[in-house]
Amino acid sequence: MIRIPQIKLQPEHSSEDLTRAICKELKIKETELKSFHIIKRSIDARKKPDIKYSYTIDAEVEKEHLILKKCKNSQIVKSTPVSYQIPPCGEEALKNRPVIVGMGPAGLFCGLLLAKCGYRPLILERGEDVDARQETVERFWKGNPLNLSSNVQFGEGGAGTFSDGKLNTMVKDPKGRGRYVLETFVDAGADSSILYLNKPHIGTDVLRSVVKNMRTEIQRLGGEVRFKSQMTDLQIRDGKLESICINDSEILKTEIVVLATGHSARDTFTMLSRKPLAMSPKSFAVGLRIEHPQSMINESQYARTELKTLPAADYKLTKKLDNGRGVYSFCMCPGGYVVNASSENNMTAVNGMSYQKRDGKNANSAIVVTITPEDYGATDPLSGARFQQSLEQKAYQLCNGKVPVQLFEDFVKHRSSSGLGDFAPAIKGAYDFGNLRECLPKFLGDSIEQGILGFDHMIRGFARKDAILSGIESRTSSPLRIARDDFFESTIGGLYPCGEGAGYAGGITSAAMDGLKVAEAIIKKFHSF
Repeated sequence: MIRIPQIKLQPEHSSEDLTRAICKELKIKETELKSFHIIKRSIDARKKPDIKYSYTIDAEVEKEHLILKKCKNSQIVKSTPVSYQIPPCGEEALKNRPVIVGMGPAGLFCGLLLAKCGYRPLILERGEDVDARQETVERFWKGNPLNLSSNVQFGEGGAGTFSDGKLNTMVKDPKGRGRYVLETFVDAGADSSILYLNKPHIGTDVLRSVVKNMRTEIQRLGGEVRFKSQMTDLQIRDGKLESICINDSEILKTEIVVLATGHSARDTFTMLSRKPLAMSPKSFAVGLRIEHPQSMINESQYARTELKTLPAADYKLTKKLDNGRGVYSFCMCPGGYVVNASSENNMTAVNGMSYQKRDGKNANSAIVVTITPEDYGATDPLSGARFQQSLEQKAYQLCNGKVPVQLFEDFVKHRSSSGLGDFAPAIKGAYDFGNLRECLPKFLGDSIEQGILGFDHMIRGFARKDAILSGIESRTSSPLRIARDDFFESTIGGLYPCGEGAGYAGGITSAAMDGLKVAEAIIKKFHSF
């Protein structure tokens, strides 16, 4: 295969146009091109409104060596794709099935790989299956009481199920785990375009069927999934895991537990803090969601009012402030919705969500500031979680459980809003006006204000008076890290911290990749059944 970078075409191009462009780059006839695969497609908007798609292509051709020789002074090179390899099984015998606690991306991919290799894993998920969970969440958004075990944070698929479903990651991937994750999603029903889009996403509507199909495959391979099953305790003998307790009633013997709880399992973190388990507080980001009309973002990013074949525009913004802090956009959702993502009584947290088509009227993202253990006066591993809870409690009290919203002009003037501007918020769940400054430490509120004003120089209208803020965005990542060694074990033998909740990932893809790493460690050590 030959790799060809930076083939530029108009957004309205046809497949025939792409074929002709490949042959032109290789200086061959179309009959000499056997096949080609799109490796990457991104948007080049540097000369807007003249927007182009930029392709990286792997092509199969006749007389490859001659073509490479002819193109030796260009960027065209021989392609050497990396194929993910599952390690061979170890020799140590298992008495009991490995148990995976949590069914988000980390738990799902760990469970799927172990099931493929014959380990018959048992996955415990405190929430409901994805269909029941969807109904429960919809009822909550319509005003029903919060279900503490099944909500936007907990349930089949984890917090990512009610998100934009973004799959881009900054994690280096020399072993092909990231590609394997994407291919697995496609096998489970995701659109094949995620294999090559520069910023792939699935969308919450499609994710629901994808995770269900992955669960079905795990079960077909001999694994077991139990919903409404929370690990509430664990028993240790001589420094090693001996058994766990489920729902405060059932004792299950196991010597292997993969801890993939997600970043919001604060009750589990509290239970673990009483065990001989090394944990430490860590930095995370906190902020507010901001909404703009999607048409405004499109105009700024593309200088076009008519998108045609272009996707809804996104952005990624960052700024270093005069106070030394960094502020940045996080989890940007084109054509998306702000969602009430609360998971504890008397606390309000928000997140962003998009459907696959990203065709909602508003764009939203979190505008966040990094919070360090020094900022929240960490005295123990749970200090960060308590800081998050304090912000969420204030947000809840501000609007009696409704999502508090505020126009940016009023946020700057430290006053509650009394009405909307030229557009309405797109929020899943009830909302009301409030002064979000009352929920935030002064340094955090001031940093968000300065960041938004700075971003206005990057995207015209970003700091418009009627931009809609909502909060609190407090669940960007885990507030702690559970220590693990080079073999992925914690200070409790047999307990494997995994994914975002344990502090080793920051999104769907990186969490899934970490799930694979932990599964590989178990496979290397133990023999399958």
